[in-house]
Amino acid sequence: MRVKTGTVRRARHKKILKQTKGYRMTRSRLYKVAKEATLHAGQYAYHGRKLRKRDFRRLWIQRINAALTDSDLSYSRFISGLKKAKIDLNRKILAELAVSDPDTFKAVVDKVKK
Repeated sequence: MRVKTGTVRRARHKKILKQTKGYRMTRSRLYKVAKEATLHAGQYAYHGRKLRKRDFRRLWIQRINAALTDSDLSYSRFISGLKKAKIDLNRKILAELAVSDPDTFKAVVDKVKK
């Protein structure tokens, strides 16, 4: 007696079609197309998680550099000064200080200048 994959196949198809809900046209309706769409979506999501780290670092650097414009100090000199002064603040925290607490950021810049 042969075994048919009725319920298993239906479950697998439903799972994929549930994942592609909201996709355009046949990508959300036809199993074969939907399966390809989920594979590609997974690849884009994986790559996007790597890009997010890169993008945020770039944003933090831009914010720090913008905050340094009135203190006659370039970004690269500021970072090297931080290392020499043994101030262990990462770019995320420095950017947050530059935006939300300029006085504290100014104090850090003054320490670096010395």
